[in-house]
Amino acid sequence: MAKVRVRPETGTLYLDFSFRGVRCREQTALQDTAENRRKVQSLLNRISKEIRQGSFDYAATFPESPRGKRFAPGKEATPEPQVRHAPTDEINDSIPDFRTFSITWRAEMAPQWRRQHRESVDATFDAHLLAEFGSRRVDSITKADVLSFRARLADLPGRSSPKLSSATVNRTMGLLRQCMTEASERFGMPDIFKGVKRLKGRRSDVKPFSLAEVERVRNTIRPDYRNYVTCRFFTGMRTGEINGLKWKYVDFEQGLIRIREVFSAGESEENAKTESSIRDIPMLPMVREALKRQWEKRDPDVEYVFCSREGNPIDAHNFANRIWYPLLRFLGLEKRRPYQTRHTTATLMLASGESPEWIARLMGHSNTQMLFTVYSRFVPNLARQDGLAIAGLLSAHGQKPPAELQSITPEQLSAMSAEQLRSALNQLLASKAA
Repeated sequence: MAKVRVRPETGTLYLDFSFRGVRCREQTALQDTAENRRKVQSLLNRISKEIRQGSFDYAATFPESPRGKRFAPGKEATPEPQVRHAPTDEINDSIPDFRTFSITWRAEMAPQWRRQHRESVDATFDAHLLAEFGSRRVDSITKADVLSFRARLADLPGRSSPKLSSATVNRTMGLLRQCMTEASERFGMPDIFKGVKRLKGRRSDVKPFSLAEVERVRNTIRPDYRNYVTCRFFTGMRTGEINGLKWKYVDFEQGLIRIREVFSAGESEENAKTESSIRDIPMLPMVREALKRQWEKRDPDVEYVFCSREGNPIDAHNFANRIWYPLLRFLGLEKRRPYQTRHTTATLMLASGESPEWIARLMGHSNTQMLFTVYSRFVPNLARQDGLAIAGLLSAHGQKPPAELQSITPEQLSAMSAEQLRSALNQLLASKAA
């Protein structure tokens, strides 16, 4: 099968086709760009057509090629010897190179990806994967190649650290794994990622604000951003969700904020990060008050709740660099990304005793695993084992704990089995009924 390919060492395009039973490769001086690919593909299509019609003149098409004499009219061409790695290594021109297959795979996956994710995937392929594997046939890539690539990738400098983080390396390798797994299924290739595990990385960098710090930030920030940060601290909305919030999704009558769109990379986009991210957030009293104040001073011609003087959504980078970080420095607080306001919402609600299931839905998580994995270390009550929580519950209902619970020490209570606790509670209920 005729193909337009690229030399990895020079980045230039070449033609790869068969003529009279001989595999031919003809180099061009064109760099690998979309426009040059179209030009070379057009030439290759003409060559293929002429070969089928029996009118292809090799020397006329490639006058400087040494193969021109071998394919002179009336002269029988001698097939070139082919190097084979094993007797079963048969040439299969139906198997594409990695670049070609990755374009097909990304186009097939695009309908289920958000625009920002599609752009991120394309950037990762352009920056790392195509440079490494672009011109190689997918069936020639081995597990050793993958591991070698990962080792080199892990040594590259990061944006703010000497090397790329494990999370960045894992994201890049994850895309390569998905693409190659699909290729292995389509072309009957072995799974080269078998046994290749993710790099271990640090736990998510969660540094929530205390309630006292929240109040300091709210009371000190510029007045035109006070409503904005109040909603960030007490709704748990992601940056793209609050920046893309429109008035049509604010329901004062029902007391709900409906998350239906996000704003990222300069564009508003329907659908949120995941299916569970499409949700309704109940307005806490301070959030309702902040939104009411925002409504009263709104520009009727602007659809966004929080916007610049020009009516555009708040720019995340602009807010962080010109408002947020200077404010933290002024207050003497540790430098933290604005996204930590979302983590603050989760930790404050967990500390106040709200249901983890309800908090997970509020935050847009599909289950409570994220809460217990990421936030539990910030909320001592979630891990307490002194038995005082159940005693406090009984006391709140105006009831004294049973004698067994009154005389027992916290250490003994924590060691009691569930059956023993159940028995003590049954005694309490029986005494109350009597």
